[in-house]
This record gives sequence, structure tokens and C-alpha cells, in this order.
Amino acid sequence: MLSRKPYHGRLRGLVLAFDVGTTYSGVSYAILDPGEVPKIRGVTKYPAQEHVGGDCKIPSIVYYDQAGTARAFGAEALQEQVIEQAEDEQWVKLEWWKLHLRAKHLSASHIGDDDIPPLPAGKTAVEVLADFMRYLFQCTRKFIEDSHGSVLWKSVENHVEYVLTHPNGWEGPQQKQIRRAAAQAGLVPDSPEGQTRVHLLTEGEASLHFCVANILASDASSKTLIIAPEHLEEEQEPCQQGVVIVDAGGGTIDLSAYSMELSPASFEEIAPAECRLQGSVFVTRRAAALLKRKLEGSKKYGSPEILKQMTEIFDKTTKLRLRNAEDPQYIKFGTVRDKDPQFEIRSGQLRLPGKDVADLFERSISEIIDAFRKQQQASSIPITTVFLVGGFGASEWLFTRLRRYFEPLNISICRPDSHVNKAVAEGAVSYHVDHLVSSRVAKFTYGTECSVPFNPFHDEHRARQRSVYRGPSGQLALPHAFGSILRRGTRVSEKQEFEEAFAIRRNSQAACNTIDVDITSYRGPLVEPDWMDTERDQFSTLCTVRADTSKLARTLSGRRSPDGLLYYAIDIKVILMFGLTELTAQVSWTENVSATSGLPPCLWGSCRHLFQDSEVR
Repeated sequence: MLSRKPYHGRLRGLVLAFDVGTTYSGVSYAILDPGEVPKIRGVTKYPAQEHVGGDCKIPSIVYYDQAGTARAFGAEALQEQVIEQAEDEQWVKLEWWKLHLRAKHLSASHIGDDDIPPLPAGKTAVEVLADFMRYLFQCTRKFIEDSHGSVLWKSVENHVEYVLTHPNGWEGPQQKQIRRAAAQAGLVPDSPEGQTRVHLLTEGEASLHFCVANILASDASSKTLIIAPEHLEEEQEPCQQGVVIVDAGGGTIDLSAYSMELSPASFEEIAPAECRLQGSVFVTRRAAALLKRKLEGSKKYGSPEILKQMTEIFDKTTKLRLRNAEDPQYIKFGTVRDKDPQFEIRSGQLRLPGKDVADLFERSISEIIDAFRKQQQASSIPITTVFLVGGFGASEWLFTRLRRYFEPLNISICRPDSHVNKAVAEGAVSYHVDHLVSSRVAKFTYGTECSVPFNPFHDEHRARQRSVYRGPSGQLALPHAFGSILRRGTRVSEKQEFEEAFAIRRNSQAACNTIDVDITSYRGPLVEPDWMDTERDQFSTLCTVRADTSKLARTLSGRRSPDGLLYYAIDIKVILMFGLTELTAQVSWTENVSATSGLPPCLWGSCRHLFQDSEVR
């Protein structure tokens, strides 16, 4: 097990980690007492699940009434009296609602907004997330008060630190939504100070911390997967290996690759994180389509109600039981009187060929393998071990198929013996307490849109000659250029900064009072993208940094362009910091020819083309 250090803070603290998943959600926590080694615990009692000992997750289900008020959450939403009341009063049942928050670049032909259960009228996905997090918080507070006493809760309730996890593929816009939901849920005040207590973390990195704390350093693992420090001879160098964490969840499958040293524990990301929209719910969606085709000619068993019932039973039983594609699989949905041999229905069971059920997994499996190959190619360190976690990771068939792929490559694949579905929440607390990852890899190229001086001898410039304009300084310029600041694949250590200098030119002094900089990511194949007008769909705005330069503007002296027009100039630097789990952006400038600089916080806003009348220096 990981040797955790005592907490060195002066005051008692509390860390809560929320894992809000597509199908199931859970909470883990740690009480931080000065001088004591933190112990990570899970919330294991929720309303309507009190009788289930050690169940650390609840279904991510919400019922809303016709007025838009949340009426039931989680396991409560599965109670018979709640379902009956929901039908009588026409409540709206929400499942898979987290997918409405998905990053749009993850959208593929296999899913669109119409494929996800719609949100209630007037409700946004952020509001649903806020309602659900508020419920999780209420359950967590009661559990901690019942388990540790109300006195302890009162001693920490005003300075709780929150770790909120999200899929690897979610970026600035999605992180902004999570932060907004946290404030709406009342977890923290809606202020910059309140947001400092919210820490966002990818599910992949959270799962790594879980594996480190529970698997990687264990004696059992050291015999088969790694050489633990105590088994190393003195003259041996520290053992460094490549590890990939596959977090297979309900909506997404996240892959994260790290180099690993255990003496002392040290982890560095070695390849860009991968995120595929092929979690377990998509196996269920394909099963629903299969059942519809198979029973299309049956008047009795092909009705929408029966098909929905069969799909739900498949999701809870058949999908998890598949072990051998040669064996037939069954969906037990009725009584012994339900039979129709023409459609393979006998004694209330629908018989399905094992291969047909296995084929439902293939798209998800191929996406995992493709993502792994990309990380393997990007890594300079051989991958020796793969860990499979997440609720979908509990599938025997998924594990069997992945093992069939990895073992011939001499790559070990394993998964926790139990509690694979609590890896994210527990690992998120470990991230806050242990902080094991020292560097990460930029998934995309990051920069900002700008203009460049027109060069009539440059082929790319001549091809865009119709877009040439004369800037405030009188110089001819081309818009829609891309100024790269941080390039894809760059390994970034914590607190490392990346910066580029830009020159702002304005027609009036008043126009220099504020500067807005859009931070943009590029997802395309080019190593160094120069233009944004050729692959516009590969660029997306992550955030806008707004700098208040009014004090500087008052000190500016006008300059004259060659044609005698007055203009004003500001030299800035755009700074990106990517070492932590969130990208942060700043703008710096020099005032009064001194060493002082302004570093405003990263603010979120709509896309504005800051540099359309500016020039890159």
C-alpha cells in the first residue's frame, strides 16, 4: 500500500470528492487532522440504500415534476411508490443526462443530442448537475455527521475542499459548467474565493491515484507486475515502467499513460490523455437496436413497452454475465407462460446467440485498443501494465477481450478484485492528499487567433491576398492566423509557464482600456498550425482572458502611421500554465516602464476576435 504522509496543516480540514457519472455516482472523503495520516473513506449509505452495506454508488437518476422541481434522486427514484407517483403526476425521468454536458468535439456519428433523453422544459444540464451535486452533498453531510459526529462537521463545514472529476476529454467550457454548477449547488460561494476551494480533476488521473494507493505498491502486485522498492538490490537503478489506466465508465472510456517510479513514488504523464465516447450505455443502446430488429415481426413482444423492459434487464444482467461468445445468452423478462418459438422466446426468456451479444461490445473494445495504440506510439517508455477500472470494467467479456489483445504483446492487464466502481471518487481524494503526478502532456496545441504582417513573397500570404487589410499602424496585415503558445505533446511540469509576445494596435486611446484574449485549442493533425481559416472545425475557444489595461491606457502616447493617422500600441505577453489539471491563462504587460505587471484571473466569456486589427510582434 502507498505510504501516506501525515497532514501538515495547522487546522482540521475535510476533502470531498464527487464522482458524478453517466450511470452511477459516488462520494469519497478524508478528514484532515494535523499530524495524522489521512484515511480515505467512502459514503456508503444513501436514502433507499441504507440496507445495503458498503454500496458506494447510487444511480445517476433524477425525477422532475411538471414545475421543474427535482422530486427524487438516485436509489429513491427506483422505489415502487416513487415510480407510481411519477407515472400518476407525469414526472420526467432523467438518465444519462451527464452526456448533455459532453465536449462537442467528442460527438460522433453514433450519438447526437436526440439520442440522449431530453432535459425537462426550461432546465439546463448545468442546473441538473447542480441539483444532483446538492443531493450528494446533503447525503454526504448526513453520513459524516452520523459516522463522526455533528461537532466534527461544524468544525470544517466552512472550509471544505472539493475535488470534482470529469472525463479526460472535457476542457475549459465543460470545466466552466462544473464550476458554475458547484456554486449553484451551494457547495461554495459564487466568488473567486469560493472557487479556490473547487479542484477539477480528470477521471484518468483520479483512477491512477486509486491504483497507486490500492494496487501498484501492494505486495501482491510487486510479485507479478512491478518490482517493489524493497525487492530491489542496492546496485539496481529505480524501476521505471509505463502504465496505462483504462477507466471504462458509463458514458466515456478514458485512457491515461504514465511513467512510474516507486522509489520514491513518482509519476509523469507520457502521452496525451485519450477520451472515447463509448462507455457501457452505448452497449445498451446497441442492444436496444438489436432487440427491436429481432422482434420486429412480433405483435406481442415487439411493443415499445416490452422492448424497453428487455433492454433494462439486458443492462442489469445479460450484459454483465457474458463470458463466452460461444454460449447462448438469455434475457429473462416474463413468466413461464411467455413463449414464441419463432422468436426464440421460451419460459419467459429471450434467447440470443452469444456472438450477437459479444458483437455489441466490439465498437467499445476497438475504441479502447485504438486509443491505447496512440498512447503507445506517443510514449518513449514501453508500456508494461494496463489497469482496468470503472463500472464498465466489471464486465467479464470486456476484460476477457482486452486480455486477449494485451497478453500476446507481453503487457499485463489487471483490475481491482472489487470496488472497481469507486476508483474515481477514492482516487480523487488521494490526488488532493498525495499529489503524485509531477508532469502532464498537452493533449492539443494551444494558442490564440491573431493577425500577421502581409508578406507578398509568401505563398500562403498570396493565397489569402483578398483578406489583406491595413491596420491602425498603417501596416498591411492578414487576419485568421494562429499564434501557437503551447504545442501538442509537450511535457509540462507544475508551475512551468509558456508565453508568447503580441503587439496590440488601436485607433483610439479609449479602445486600449481592456484587452480580451481568446485561448484556443487546435485538435487537427498539423504539428504547427499557422492558419485558422483552413481547418476551422479543428479549433475551439476554451476561455477568454480579460485584462483591465485602463491605467496603462491613460499613460499611452499616440504614434503616427506612415499616412499620418494616430494610433496607440500596447505590448503584451499571453501566458499559459498547464502543469495542474486545469489550464490557466494570464496576460502580462509593463506599466510605467517598470517591472510590474498585471496578471488578471482567467475569466470565461464568449468568443471575440481580439487580434483582428492587431499585429504579431
